[in-house]
Amino acid sequence: MSEDDPKRSEPAPNHGDLANDAASLAPAPPDEERAAKRLKVDNAATSQTEDVAMAVPGEGLHDAPAPAPNGHSTEPTAKVDPRDDRSRCTAPVKKEYLIDVSALRTAPRESFDDDAAEGRDSNDRPQDARDRDSGGKRGKKDRKKAKGQNTDRTFGRFDDAIRLCNSRAFTSEFSPRACKFGDSCRLCHDIRQYLSQGRREDLETWEGKCPIYDKYGKCPSGWKCRFVKSHMEEVEREDGRKELVLLGIPESSLKKSANGREDGEGGNDNRDEEADEQRPGVFNVVPMKHKIELSRKRLDFTQTDQYIQWLNSEAKITEDFHHNRKELAIDSMEDLRARFVDAPLKPSEKRRLYFGPETPTLAPLTTQGNLPFRRLCVELGAQLTYSEMALGMPLLQGAKADWTLMRAHETELTPPKYTPGRGLFSDYDNSRDLKFGAQISGNAPWVVTKAADVLNRFCPHLRLIDINCGCPIDMVFKSGGGSALLETHGKLERMVRGMNAVSGEIPITAKIRTGVKSNRPTAPQVIGKLAFGAREHRERLGAPGCAAVTLHGRSREQRYTKLADWGYIAECAALIKSYNEQKDALTDTAAEPDASTLPNAKDGRMYFLGNGDCYSHADYFDNIEKSRVDTVMIGRGALVKPWIFEEIEKGQFLDKSASERLGYIEKFVRYGLEAWGSDELGIGYTRRFLLEWLSFTHRYVPIGLLEHLPPSLNHRPPAYRGRNDLETLMASENYQDWIKISEMFLGPVNSGFAFQPKHKSNAYEAEG
Repeated sequence: MSEDDPKRSEPAPNHGDLANDAASLAPAPPDEERAAKRLKVDNAATSQTEDVAMAVPGEGLHDAPAPAPNGHSTEPTAKVDPRDDRSRCTAPVKKEYLIDVSALRTAPRESFDDDAAEGRDSNDRPQDARDRDSGGKRGKKDRKKAKGQNTDRTFGRFDDAIRLCNSRAFTSEFSPRACKFGDSCRLCHDIRQYLSQGRREDLETWEGKCPIYDKYGKCPSGWKCRFVKSHMEEVEREDGRKELVLLGIPESSLKKSANGREDGEGGNDNRDEEADEQRPGVFNVVPMKHKIELSRKRLDFTQTDQYIQWLNSEAKITEDFHHNRKELAIDSMEDLRARFVDAPLKPSEKRRLYFGPETPTLAPLTTQGNLPFRRLCVELGAQLTYSEMALGMPLLQGAKADWTLMRAHETELTPPKYTPGRGLFSDYDNSRDLKFGAQISGNAPWVVTKAADVLNRFCPHLRLIDINCGCPIDMVFKSGGGSALLETHGKLERMVRGMNAVSGEIPITAKIRTGVKSNRPTAPQVIGKLAFGAREHRERLGAPGCAAVTLHGRSREQRYTKLADWGYIAECAALIKSYNEQKDALTDTAAEPDASTLPNAKDGRMYFLGNGDCYSHADYFDNIEKSRVDTVMIGRGALVKPWIFEEIEKGQFLDKSASERLGYIEKFVRYGLEAWGSDELGIGYTRRFLLEWLSFTHRYVPIGLLEHLPPSLNHRPPAYRGRNDLETLMASENYQDWIKISEMFLGPVNSGFAFQPKHKSNAYEAEG
């Protein structure tokens, strides 16, 4: 894909020259250190604005007085080039690419009327028009619903204007399936009416050819596909009638039941949902019958309940021992040991893991750690991936949304790279290892224990199950999960023990933060409990069997306001190393856990991963060398530039052109259509997650534009223009430009679609 390609180099109107690109930049905030932030202004910018934007460096700068912080204008004592002011928080962009925004500070900002756009109904009428039609009055029921904030705002939806009945979605025009609702069905049953009036026109992307049908020979979206003209035809029958025939019909739509009746003719009709879930190349798809069993509490948890009961009784025994330890006789410890009941499975019998410098890991990312993005990262060199964080209780309730997070692509089921002889068993079977692991969260031992049980039953393609002990979100923290577990070590230890007992051969790992409060780090205590268990019952119960721990170098209180503390991560890595070396030196059997309860790794060692602010191969190898971690988990750095894994593999900085970056966006769109469908709903989901990703990618500054290396994740780019129009467009932080990029592949935005960019607090960037 060349940058001269008109379809790529001219992504949107009003970007034909640098003057228009400069005119699309908005006035910056008053803060001097952020004076170069890129915002949009009115397209009808004055010629003076354009002249300033196109000015030669050093000429005609700061001719006009800049407003003082108090709002009063002051004359500068001397002419100063604002582009020479390099803040430590600003990316060092070369001067020839910078844009002077000082003269734009007095220009009016463009007003984006989100309320007006989102407050329209299906007939495109604003809120005041609807109020006039109703006489400005509301009934009692409406007044009750109007409580709270944003009650007059209508958030868009992406769906067809006329919905096609599922009984017609995958069949030819003259051979439909019987609708189980009969005459009472309110959906459309006329395919020609649906194609002409019920949906928007076909997309012209990729020459109008359905990417899924071209690749797999069938399209799971059927008549609802926005590329349906590429896999349909009109056939003239013997009686002269012309029938619309759908090509590449999914096999599941043609199946018949044992009595010869087509699916859907009475009874429960789950065929359409199963066909939607059976996407090509996707694994860990849980059948609907299992979700129904979970929701109706019909799944057998007999063995898990027995172990949970034993775990609770053991906790009660330990509590009684602590309360009465002063009154116990010398032989009371022997009586306590006699009560021990061996766990059903041992951590030393589980699948062996390996983490090393050649296995850079993609962090579990909320919202953006979806299947298409993980698939793109694996293609670019990511060796290990995690699902988005799933809540334990919704998994046990059969919630479709949480079970969907467990899906993995076939590229994630390939073995990761490894170096023979480096911290491995001599009989290490790399072919049994996978790249994909699941992350869950819970606030009670029985919740995560049962969640690990059902994951072991229904998701056979899991490398590991990671328990989230670092999520800073208030909803999770206040319920006792996430980072709240950092202060309840006993409960966390019971969680890991319970999950290990029922997860089969799947190892259990944990992801933690330095602590809840910045001035009270608790990571060493947590790591000690996960490595050996509490000292008072190590001999009775052994170690919890945690196979690996990932430490994010920030506290919950810090969120992302401070740099990750890799010095503290190095201290904890040294602590892990001392634990691994200490096992052979321990002579007190009461302090040394049973070897069978240790992880199934060389010498029973526990792997240790670091996480935070890794943005280049230089950061990656520097952290491994200095902090002595086994490998590094990468979160936001991969969101900004997913080819960071390629940089790590090649050991060099890669200056990706705008057309290459656009090619990655195109791949994401293709993968999104495969994962979510090529119908209106699937295109809406693909656009939504693409825009979420573009809210990160605009922060990338091309290597060729920087004065010095390495780049920093926490540097914010000043106002600059790229080496071509497309690079300038991709650097915009205006969400309307992100929508323009999405329209290159997904067509115009539906009138009912509403995208609201999240706040720049980075609170939503929490990596699991």
